[in-house]
Amino acid sequence: MWPLASYLLNNPGERPVSQGGSIVSGVAGRYATALFELAVEANSVDSISADLDRFEALIAESADLARLVRVPVFTAEQQLNAITAVLEKAGIGGWAGKFIRLVASKRRLFLIHEIIKAYKALVAESRGIVRAEVTVAEEPSAKVLEDIKTALKSAANGGEIVLDVRVDPAILGGLVVKLGSRMVDASLRYKLNSIRLALKEVG
Repeated sequence: MWPLASYLLNNPGERPVSQGGSIVSGVAGRYATALFELAVEANSVDSISADLDRFEALIAESADLARLVRVPVFTAEQQLNAITAVLEKAGIGGWAGKFIRLVASKRRLFLIHEIIKAYKALVAESRGIVRAEVTVAEEPSAKVLEDIKTALKSAANGGEIVLDVRVDPAILGGLVVKLGSRMVDASLRYKLNSIRLALKEVG
């Protein structure tokens, strides 16, 4: 039995790990933690990250693969056979390939995006990097992004800030920032909704 499978079988409970003030826990966190510790021991953190990125890209490009991953109605054997074929065709092997096949054999493919996200969070934390999710109404300028990083740096105890920016016109204006378990909604949509609620209460 290879080390990761042994770890998961012998540690059935949650194993929370600090992640910039939040907690990586639950099934996805447990798998991610096991993979990260293995990656560190094997000095393969970056190569595994790259292979996981490639696998996510494959999911984004294939509706059939996305369905296989998203809908847990297939048997473990069906998932494992299909995933093995995909990995071999894409040339994804090594620890990342073994890990994805293990997840398939446990019928946990529907958690793969969460697992990969948690793994990346652990990698970032180990390097003193804090990832922040920022949602804006329109594509921000370099100056605006730099201002956001500066504002968040003190909240992250001076750690390096990496922004994951998402454009969502539905927020109308302003921005929504998620840093670890903390979220600040400074969107125009939120402010308008607050005004509407206040007016209803007055009425």
